[in-house]
Amino acid sequence: MTTTTETRTFEAEVAQVLHLVTHSLYSHKEIFLRELISNASDACDKLRFESIAHPDLLAGAGELHIDVSWDKAARTVTIRDTGIGMSRDDVIANIGTIASSGTRRFLEAMSGEQKADARLIGQFGVGFYSAFVVADRVTVLTRHAAAAPEAGVKWESDGRGEYSLEDVTLPERGTTVILHLKADEDEFLDGWKLRSLVRKYSDHVAFPIRMPKDAPAPAEGEDAPVDAAPEWETANDASALWTKSKSDISDADYQNFYKALGHDFNDAAAWTHNRVEGSQSFTTLLYLPSQPPFDLMMGGRDERKGLKLYIKRVFVMDAAEELLPNYLRFVRGVVDADDLPLNVSREILQQNRQLDRIKGACVKRVLDMIEKLARDDADKFAAFYKAFGNTLKEGIVEDATNRERIAKILRFASTKGDGAAQTVSLDDYVGRMPVGQDTIWYITADGYKAAAGSPQLEAFRAKDIEVLLMFDRIDEWMLGSLHAYAGKSMKNVAKGELPLDEADKAKQAEAATAAAPLVEKIKRLLGERVGDVRVSARLTDSPSCLALADYEMAPHLARLLREAGQAVPDSAPTLEINPQHALLMRIAGETDDAKATDLATLLLEQAEIAAGAPLPDPAAFVQRMNRVLLGS
Repeated sequence: MTTTTETRTFEAEVAQVLHLVTHSLYSHKEIFLRELISNASDACDKLRFESIAHPDLLAGAGELHIDVSWDKAARTVTIRDTGIGMSRDDVIANIGTIASSGTRRFLEAMSGEQKADARLIGQFGVGFYSAFVVADRVTVLTRHAAAAPEAGVKWESDGRGEYSLEDVTLPERGTTVILHLKADEDEFLDGWKLRSLVRKYSDHVAFPIRMPKDAPAPAEGEDAPVDAAPEWETANDASALWTKSKSDISDADYQNFYKALGHDFNDAAAWTHNRVEGSQSFTTLLYLPSQPPFDLMMGGRDERKGLKLYIKRVFVMDAAEELLPNYLRFVRGVVDADDLPLNVSREILQQNRQLDRIKGACVKRVLDMIEKLARDDADKFAAFYKAFGNTLKEGIVEDATNRERIAKILRFASTKGDGAAQTVSLDDYVGRMPVGQDTIWYITADGYKAAAGSPQLEAFRAKDIEVLLMFDRIDEWMLGSLHAYAGKSMKNVAKGELPLDEADKAKQAEAATAAAPLVEKIKRLLGERVGDVRVSARLTDSPSCLALADYEMAPHLARLLREAGQAVPDSAPTLEINPQHALLMRIAGETDDAKATDLATLLLEQAEIAAGAPLPDPAAFVQRMNRVLLGS
């Protein structure tokens, strides 16, 4: 047959990634072996799954295994698997490009070629390219299990922008990765070193990882055999960690499994390992990461690979919503079921009652784990919540069944808390409520300072009523589904009318009657810019604030939606005023309509700015402010 060889150039982003990996990620170089073995394990998993429908794919090469070998003379380390293999198109797609939204994120994080931590290898999903940390040339020989021997492919690159592709004949399926080591990487030509790395990072892999057995020294007077075939021995435990008894697994075992499973260099924050027996039996091993994966908010909602689904240890799929709802997409782990049908399609999975039961159990275990972390380790929980709190809030909207449990986990800043720190739970708030208070009060804003400094809080501070300060962008949307907690209604201090006792009602009515001429004057001066003007029960120090209807969108959220290109209907705000403030008294006594209009308009614009609403005409605002300051 005619051999076809061609040289191609990496896509621009891949070339940059290769350069950065090669020149910047030098701490923890050993991670390359874990990444390549993980890729080989995935290839074996995929072949085992594909062979259920196509048994002929397993013909020829015998059992599924991974071989790690080295050649001191040639200065190479070789990782070979008997997995699914790749076609020529697969090689181009998987190695010549990075089909991931995280690529640009990776490049941004490495801008300026600053020295970076090796955590970025796992974090940004560039596992194969970690080979170039220790190798100045990488050769890949691969043949898809369904292809003829003549359809093998040889890929080779020095990581400097180009790679070659060549058609070759390969008698066996699978993939071989040959690393031609750099001059200063002799430590990885040592069998003991490679064995220790396999046990450290890949002991859990469910396929045998074989390495050449150390040959015995020749007897005295005998010559060492030349070119003798190596005798292989298994270097890893080769059993799925989740199938073992918890008493037989150390914390280090759990952490090493997590790091290999999630391609994460950090320890997990917590984990839970459970076996459910009965009419439906399954095992779950679930982890909470300590740091968010790079794609959590970048495409992660559409393509999530947090949990791996196995059926009797046969890999089925990188499961997404089938096993965990979207708001728990940061969880990593394994689910191994005994009695799900092996030939299920994605559509059947979505409607399968057994899957629904497993999904419910997974959600319960994860929420149990988070609650336990909150009880037992405040520091770890604070770090976890900082990373994933906003993602959890999505569950308030998406998971009505567990809404109360999710709300229990959430933390907020408070007028009685520690500044901007989000440490106050709804249980903390309820526990501090005085007798007779039946409402959990909160305010939403575009930032902590805007929330803490809002004029709507003045009456609450005067009466020593605690208010939760919610300033994450997701909060206003979340609160549309969280109307009550622990039997207490939740209410925004800026929306609707405040509940007043009889004495306050009488005082408010008296103030409204006295200020009626001023209210009518401001209405006339502002015209269509306001829907209504009324005397406020919220204000004690500030001159004005905006008041919203119970179901009206907060101004800062409306602004964010407009900036995102969403259509938001215009609405005239309700302006609340404090008649005792000097500015209002000045408006009441101003006989010049032009000056009174400037003052009234500034009064409204102050309230809009404090509420996070954009000014409709900033230039006019500046001119108006200058006229008032100059007294003209």
